[in-house]
Amino acid sequence: MVSTSSAQVKLGTHAPPFSLPDAKDRMVSLEDLEGANGLVVVSWCNHCPYVRHIKAAFTAFAREYKAKGLAIVAINANDIETYPLYGPDRMLEDIAEFGCTFDYLLDESQDIARAYDPACTPDFFLFDADMRLAYRGQFDASRPSNDVPVDGRGLRAAADAVLADRQPPADQVPSIGCNIKWRH
Repeated sequence: MVSTSSAQVKLGTHAPPFSLPDAKDRMVSLEDLEGANGLVVVSWCNHCPYVRHIKAAFTAFAREYKAKGLAIVAINANDIETYPLYGPDRMLEDIAEFGCTFDYLLDESQDIARAYDPACTPDFFLFDADMRLAYRGQFDASRPSNDVPVDGRGLRAAADAVLADRQPPADQVPSIGCNIKWRH
């Protein structure tokens, strides 16, 4: 398992538009999510050990914060031709296993991933109600190789700030995870 740190996109950046299918081929766009109190976009992968490590806790976070008015989408941008284990069938298995309430989208072209500029899975982007980037960083300090509890502390603090119409701290810790499987 090779770890990669996130790129730390500039705060204040507007959410790039997208229109992507979920694992059942239902289209979801940024326009569908506008009007929410904020938006979490996470670069996601059903197979990555870093994602698997936080998957249950993130699913619980998504359920809790969706009820508070955040829109939440996970985007799988891995090359499914070269790595078919990242494809829609496996995404559906993940959704069923974890009871995901967030939209889990497939970016086969990888164009949307390039617009958001994630470096790894998971990589978190939190946008405020105006769809401006307020947080880009880790879910929490837990990793598959350490004994730190998975509690979502980093993303929770940022989401609470956005929901209270405050700016999260500018000092944000990058995500660490598996590199995205880009097409060559």
